[in-house]
Amino acid sequence: MSFKRVLLVKPSGRHGLSYAFDLVPTALEYIAATVEDVTDTVTILDLEMEPGPFEETFKESLMALDPDLVGITMSATDHSEGLEIARLAKGHGALTILGGYHPSAIADELLLQPQVDLIVRGEGEITMRELVEKGGPEDVRGVSYKAKEQIIHNPDREFIKDLDSLPFPARHLRRYTYGTRTSRGRDYDALTTSRGCYGECTFCCEPTMSNGHQRFRSPENVLAEILEMDAFHNHKPLSVDITDPHFLGRPALVNRLCDLLAQHELDIRFGVKVRADSVAKHPDIIRKMIAVGIEGFEMGIESPHMDDLESTSKGLSTDVHIQAVNNIKRWGGNAGGTFVIGLPDQTEDQILGFPAYAKMLGLTSTAYGIATPFPGTRFYDDLNAQGLIFETDWNRYDEMHSIFKLKHISSERIEELASICMAKFWTVDTFLEKERMHMIRHESKRSLAKFIAERLQELSFSVEMGSQLQNKNLGKHVLAVIEASADPGVERYTRDVGVHNLIDMGTFLRLLGNQTVQLTVMNNGLAVTSWIMKVTRDGVEHIQVIPGKSDLNTINMDVDLNYFDFGGNRELNIVDNIRILGKMFTSNRGIKKKASLIRLLTAGGLELVAEYLRTIDRTADE
Repeated sequence: MSFKRVLLVKPSGRHGLSYAFDLVPTALEYIAATVEDVTDTVTILDLEMEPGPFEETFKESLMALDPDLVGITMSATDHSEGLEIARLAKGHGALTILGGYHPSAIADELLLQPQVDLIVRGEGEITMRELVEKGGPEDVRGVSYKAKEQIIHNPDREFIKDLDSLPFPARHLRRYTYGTRTSRGRDYDALTTSRGCYGECTFCCEPTMSNGHQRFRSPENVLAEILEMDAFHNHKPLSVDITDPHFLGRPALVNRLCDLLAQHELDIRFGVKVRADSVAKHPDIIRKMIAVGIEGFEMGIESPHMDDLESTSKGLSTDVHIQAVNNIKRWGGNAGGTFVIGLPDQTEDQILGFPAYAKMLGLTSTAYGIATPFPGTRFYDDLNAQGLIFETDWNRYDEMHSIFKLKHISSERIEELASICMAKFWTVDTFLEKERMHMIRHESKRSLAKFIAERLQELSFSVEMGSQLQNKNLGKHVLAVIEASADPGVERYTRDVGVHNLIDMGTFLRLLGNQTVQLTVMNNGLAVTSWIMKVTRDGVEHIQVIPGKSDLNTINMDVDLNYFDFGGNRELNIVDNIRILGKMFTSNRGIKKKASLIRLLTAGGLELVAEYLRTIDRTADE
């Protein structure tokens, strides 16, 4: 007997480096599209997008939908929640199925849980369709299940050879409007143009999942989905994350896709993940990619040391890093890179050098993930064989917590180093360099208000993410980040490029006049780090970020960390904001300084009003 009422569930909590990515559950939408015609109802429940506690929401969905099959996609950090969802579903009488990288890797462990009936290993579309039609796992390839007291692993399912044969993800079943903190003002979606990767990185799940093999959709098929996606979003400005592990796996296909996209006027910005060696080899394709909106590049830089690259089987040399970044930035693309910190032989001094290497390369964004041995990877097998893995809680396998014993660095320190590396890279000059890339791409400057608004959004996102990851230790990490932010390179960069040459701030500067503005972060009354901007009516002479505090200022703004409840649940209210503003006034002694502060606040306020009016005009034009 076949299943007729299918509920596909995405757990509510993303953690670690995945916190900002993979928002849209495309994998579930692919499965829904594949089984939709052989069921009565298919529902996708994204618990991350639902208000309220996930248990309450899921129970209500069970009662309303009465599913006979519940499929749950899981990563390691979803382990506990995924099992709780399965328990609730099992209690309602539904068959429970887990799928994704994590269940594929630890099928036996999960099947020991009474609430788990089946595991779908690897790709899920064809497997799920056969399960739904047959009503059971017998003879369905790619399934692991329990028969009485025995765990049975059916033979592996062969990879889907013709990806064009798959229906597009079932966006029409989507119940939510997705967006990200990094793409405000744009709708958000995800797109998959290939599956697998030929890389052999020891810490990556792909070599196990794809056996080092990459399969591709045709450019014509991809374009058809992009056009359908554009129509689904009513032709609004759109930001799209291309989920492929290596978008440039077959450059000729990307070249053809760029030619096809150039025939359409689409307001879509794409972000891709690529190997640095492919970017270095194909500058002409990179130029075409950026010209059609494929402007965000994330490369696995991993380390500036060949020993690290060789130990992880990265399969490239550091020589390609500079060429890859140059190929991207020449045309105004955003060159992003990820680094792996906490590999077994790394030292603290080596890790603290990673941000400097990233800046030397010219990267415009970076992330520093703690080396995490995911089950099923060679990295996990090697460390486990040596008895070095001490963390058994899968929920902490988020690339932001220490999982195994290191030779030279303590677990607590490696987590601090991840935060410090972020602070050393994400300094003022990095944000300004991103603006310079925007100018190259679009040949126009953005407003000061927009620049500041984006930085505040990113700051809020970082604090929220840090609160989730570090909880009680967040205050300590925030202090370490602020201490690490002081950087003499900021002054050199801002003197060379001129902030006013990158950001439209003419009105603001004329209203502010000749000033030296200082923002100081305090801790228990002591100055930690200060941001100093010296301006004239015509431009910004320079910005400095220094440890401690300078007496040479005309406007002084002190903000004490004690104002904030890091790791707590209380948000700043209007009384808190008034108190902070009052402290800023009292830190400016004398009528002249207070008048200058009022002038700064007035100039900033008028800049915000002007941006609001510009936004209204743009909306009216659309």
